Amino acid sequence: MAKGKDVRVRVILECTSCVRNGVNKESTGISRYITQKNRHNTPSRLELRKFCPYCFKHTIHGEIKK
Repeated sequence: MAKGKDVRVRVILECTSCVRNGVNKESTGISRYITQKNRHNTPSRLELRKFCPYCFKHTIHGEIKK
């Protein structure tokens, strides 16, 4: 059997508050996490609350394109 598109895909989650604020001068970068999602169960973009070490708080991390 030939494999079609994978159901589980790797996605990159990026901090939305760091991106919106344009990275503060004292912070060294933008927080990113790599995770997996099931394409059939969640066809829309994934958003999770994760800890951002640059903002020093829990913020919404949204899915970005690779």
